[in-house]
Amino acid sequence: MFENILLAVDGSDHSMKAAKLAGDLARLSGGKLRVLTAYEEVPSYLGEPNLSQVIAKRTEKAEEILDEAFEQIGDVPGGCEQEILSGDPAGSILRVVDTFNIDLIVMGTRGQGDIKSLLLGSQSHKVVSAAPCPVMLVR
Repeated sequence: MFENILLAVDGSDHSMKAAKLAGDLARLSGGKLRVLTAYEEVPSYLGEPNLSQVIAKRTEKAEEILDEAFEQIGDVPGGCEQEILSGDPAGSILRVVDTFNIDLIVMGTRGQGDIKSLLLGSQSHKVVSAAPCPVMLVR
């Protein structure tokens, strides 16, 4: 059914519910799970050492989010991979879909950036609009 599942997480409650569901789906289908979190790109005009410090803090937060997601996912016999990317979250998700032949995207409906999403449109909406495969939204 689904051989390559992509789970996109941002640390929100909805994304952690999506993590649990993605783990269940991967176990049921025998598929491989790829877990992605992305943070907004850090502007280079910050200069050093500020740039490195901000990147380190964002990477540390991303690792915490992935750790929490893996707690929700549990053991997946087909295997799990993880990605931490910098840049637009929706664009990052779509690049991973193309790169790894993803069959299904699982993500939460509302993320950490609720106020920002009112102005720019939600990341889940952007992904649903452009994804070449099914997208499962969890709330």
